[in-house]
Amino acid sequence: MPAATLELDRINTFRGPAQILREVSLQVADGEAICLVGRNGAGKTTTIDSIMGLLPVRSGRVAFRERDITRMPAHERALMGIGYAPEDCGIFPDLSVEENFQITSWLATSRTRRDLDDRVFTVFPEVKGFMTRRGLHLSGGQKKMVAITRAMSLGPSVLLLDEPFEGLAPVVVTRFIEAVRTIKAMGISVLIAESNLVNATRVADRLYAIDRGEIIFHGNPRDVFANEDVMRTIRG
Repeated sequence: MPAATLELDRINTFRGPAQILREVSLQVADGEAICLVGRNGAGKTTTIDSIMGLLPVRSGRVAFRERDITRMPAHERALMGIGYAPEDCGIFPDLSVEENFQITSWLATSRTRRDLDDRVFTVFPEVKGFMTRRGLHLSGGQKKMVAITRAMSLGPSVLLLDEPFEGLAPVVVTRFIEAVRTIKAMGISVLIAESNLVNATRVADRLYAIDRGEIIFHGNPRDVFANEDVMRTIRG
């Protein structure tokens, strides 16, 4: 396997008094698309939040390009090259799409600003058509496009996508899967938190399954279907 861009080593994370993640370990290599699959409440979003620094890790280690970032603030992780598109998209409803990008650009270097048109809109060229529209007036799919495009605007080397296919029509899901492949072709690694196993197997190079905060499977996406215990757990 290529060198790890992102690595979690036995992390334990709490939300308030409740322990959510238990000794979670995973790796994302250069140029890989990895899916973290599980039911709602299994620990997928908590894993993403732990990587991004939005939740403190109680113990264990988060490393980015072999550098320990376990205690690093979220905005510094973003500047280092970890992009993030949350499940709720995080679009400011009263601002235009262009203004949403401007907020992100305050963090960006001059290099990433120059690359904005060249790289970012290659993934979702549709976004150019509603740059003046307020976030409030975007459809669910359009909000997800903006969230991913905005995350790309900082020139990440790894992109965290939390439930990017949720609530989308099948034809739109296919469009987003094509977008992930485009992102991979740029040399950007992708970690996707996903509830739908079929969607995950369409896009993942490797797959992790999580339940009750513990990794219960890791391997080739096709192999998960042969594991009856894992399939029973994921399907509930």
